[in-house]
Amino acid sequence: MRLILAIIAFGFIFNTQAQDLLTYQEYMLWVRDYHPVAKQADVTLRFGDQELLAARGGFDPVAFMDVNAKRFNDTDYYDRRTAGVVVPTWGGVELKGIGEQNRGAFLNPEQRVPDSGLLALGASVNIGQGLFIDRRRAALRQAQIYRDATRAERDLILNDLYLDAADSYWQWAADYNNLQVVKEGLRLAEMRFDMVKESFIQGDFPAIDTVEAYTQVMDRQYRFQQAEINFFESTQMVNTFLWDADEAPAELLIGVFPEDVLDPFVYDYNVDALREYVVSHPELQLTDFDIANLEVERRFRAEMLKPVLKVDYNFLTTSINDVPMNSFFVNDYKWGLTVSTPLFLRRERGNLGFTKARLDFKNYQRDLKFIQLRNKLETEIFNFETVQQQLVTFTNNVTGLQRLLDGEMTRFQIGESSLFLVNAREVSLFQAQQTLNQLAAKRKTAYAKMLNAAGLGFDPQ
Repeated sequence: MRLILAIIAFGFIFNTQAQDLLTYQEYMLWVRDYHPVAKQADVTLRFGDQELLAARGGFDPVAFMDVNAKRFNDTDYYDRRTAGVVVPTWGGVELKGIGEQNRGAFLNPEQRVPDSGLLALGASVNIGQGLFIDRRRAALRQAQIYRDATRAERDLILNDLYLDAADSYWQWAADYNNLQVVKEGLRLAEMRFDMVKESFIQGDFPAIDTVEAYTQVMDRQYRFQQAEINFFESTQMVNTFLWDADEAPAELLIGVFPEDVLDPFVYDYNVDALREYVVSHPELQLTDFDIANLEVERRFRAEMLKPVLKVDYNFLTTSINDVPMNSFFVNDYKWGLTVSTPLFLRRERGNLGFTKARLDFKNYQRDLKFIQLRNKLETEIFNFETVQQQLVTFTNNVTGLQRLLDGEMTRFQIGESSLFLVNAREVSLFQAQQTLNQLAAKRKTAYAKMLNAAGLGFDPQ
């Protein structure tokens, strides 16, 4: 489906053989799929995935080997060889298997092992500091939070991109409609000038009427040229949002035009639903992820207040088949206990206090951010509803001006009005039509601003 839409949109942009319509939906899908900022937003997801992959590396099994040998004066002093594997686990227990093979004339008696070597199978357990959380587990949890945060960051980037793209499209549509209005006004002025000139030749109109008709043509010629400039500028702005599948900028060519800005618009969300969506705004989510990250840091810093209490136990055997699984601390074992703690814990208490302060700061920031986002949404809702009312009011105004122009034209045809009054009525109508186009564009942009304030952005169907 996306490929089909891409092909259709490609045809709209590059076909110059006929007039082609580029709809708002197709335009926004094109922006979503090919705009560099949209692709940058997708790259942020890769940041999170790679950060999580790196954090999971903290639980990768580690293989090691240590070889030390000394030979002097034709004597083998020692030859020590140690190899093994350490497997960290989520529960904080390190499983390990170690093999030793040592020999030599001056080998430390503690390091003497059978000629076939010695195997040690065991585990190290933190039952004090690091029992519930350690740096390795904290880093993994923070990486998981960061991965989720990159999704919110992507949504935030796209949310702002879609608003800018929508604003450019509807301004382009308004300028296109305004160009048609001014073009029609110029056509009528030229027709009227030809008619007045012919009537002057036949002696029906005085010469001054031809001068007035000609000045109207010149005035509308100027306004038409200005409308062309405005349309060209808005077209160039739309071009900044159009890129092709090869990541090269694309351009709207002659013959491509937007939707009629006065066409009815389907609104998919009501204001009550938008008020509910704002609680999951990407900006708010990013703050929540910061808080979750600091909460992990707080737990880790609190864990550092505990004393280090580490137990290490290993079975000793010359063969993997002779592990004494039913006997502990009886024969063929090696164990150790490590206990340590700072006397004043000033570094640990300072780190914990600093993290708590950052957590409080971020919570206050989150409360403020929610109020700001909620108030911004209420502002955009009010603005949208007000523009809706303005559009209805001004539509009635345009209808009334059209009736006045029709009536003035009737009076002019029967000789009860003047060319000056007809021109005045016509200018008022054309100006009102242009204002109506701007209001219609403003209404559709206001809808996009509502979605943006709620954190929804563009939602293609």
